[in-house]
Amino acid sequence: MMFAWNARATLKVQLALAAALALAGCSLAPRYERPAAPVPGSYAPVDDGAAAAAAAAAATSADAALLDDWRGYFTDPALQAWIDAALANNRDLRIAAARLDEARALYGVQRADLMPPVDANLGYERTRQYDPVVRESAVSGLYRAGVGVSAYELDLFGRVRSLSDAALAEYFATADAQRTVRIGVIAEVAGAYVSERSLHAQLALARRTLDAREHIASLTQRRYAAGTSDAIELRSAQMLVASARASQAALAREHAQAVRALQWLAGDFARNVPADGTALDTLAMAPVAPGAPSALLERRPDIRQAEARLKAANAQIGAARAAFFPRIALTTDYGSVSDAFSGLFAGGTSVWTFAPRITLPLFAGGRNRANLDVANARKHIAVAEYEKIVQTAFREVADAFAARGWIDRQLDAQQDVHAADGARLKLAERRYAGGVATYLELLDAQRSTYESGQELIRLKALRLANAIALYRALGGGWAPASADASAA
Repeated sequence: MMFAWNARATLKVQLALAAALALAGCSLAPRYERPAAPVPGSYAPVDDGAAAAAAAAAATSADAALLDDWRGYFTDPALQAWIDAALANNRDLRIAAARLDEARALYGVQRADLMPPVDANLGYERTRQYDPVVRESAVSGLYRAGVGVSAYELDLFGRVRSLSDAALAEYFATADAQRTVRIGVIAEVAGAYVSERSLHAQLALARRTLDAREHIASLTQRRYAAGTSDAIELRSAQMLVASARASQAALAREHAQAVRALQWLAGDFARNVPADGTALDTLAMAPVAPGAPSALLERRPDIRQAEARLKAANAQIGAARAAFFPRIALTTDYGSVSDAFSGLFAGGTSVWTFAPRITLPLFAGGRNRANLDVANARKHIAVAEYEKIVQTAFREVADAFAARGWIDRQLDAQQDVHAADGARLKLAERRYAGGVATYLELLDAQRSTYESGQELIRLKALRLANAIALYRALGGGWAPASADASAA
């Protein structure tokens, strides 16, 4: 009869454990819903006519094929070599990688709480007891060995699961933070390279200007010796030569600093830019289409990072809610006890322990309510931060895309200006050499040509900088504009 009662009791315990395990993991976290993006559904057209139609066509099909290939975007081999060196040596990337390893390990620690910790134990206990009957003390020893589970929490209300979900979301956020750093490094190196190429072009223009002014100064010297020019013209020509030399020296200094900046970014101080490197005119990047704003939510790692942190905050609410409910912890042990080590696991020495413990929160001075309020407030903060990052990303893409068309127009117009200035300078030089034009006419033509040349170089560099900004704003993802247009 006793055996039947023990069997029924054991069955009840097993059923209770099965029910508890079935309930375990029921989450109290709110159902996650991505906040609506507080941005328009499309980018505003920046031009009219065919340009607007092409932009719209590209935007409608950009979601179909977004690539994450910086080599396909930055096609210059020299620039690719600089970027490769930076990705291999940049300390910010190493820090981001270490933080990702840390987040992965923290998630592993939190996830382990979902499984019961099983331990093996082996111990020896020696005691001395006084026997009042015989009035003597006796010393005895006891060996114990076994395996058991210590204080395993049955996750009835999803507290442990919510904490694990939060840790996983933080891991994903850290991974996206690493991607953000990587994109930033690539963009910084590309920007520094464009700056170096721009200064190289400006330095070449300054050298050509110096040669031209030295030629005019020599011609003026001969005219002065022949009595067809006065001392003012000669001194003015010599002054312009000295000014050109000063400008060349200043640009050479800035160019050296730009090369040093590239070396710092790449972490390679032995690498130099070859004298016959890619000219600014031939340096190009793949054409891009911005795509739809909805694609930005999936492409930009800083947006994904903000959403992952929002998911983590949402999961923390589940953990805070679970604190209002009871916690059930199980401690169980099965093993053998014997007064001799050789007697362990012999017949009749087995022992077991089953000790469930329930903790019911009765009074905590408002701690649980305050923790829940904190979790809710942090979620509201995460929502606002997510929306802010989405708006910032949309503005960056829209600004870069809008600027591109106007920069192209300005660049085309400036090329015409510089070509006209060059033709005017050649005509003024011939007229001055023939004694027809005045020195002031030649001086004005030289100044105008040099300034328009500098502005043309600046606009070319600005066009490339705009392409880099668009690459960064799109989160390193880009869609070939020609393919998009044809697909549309």
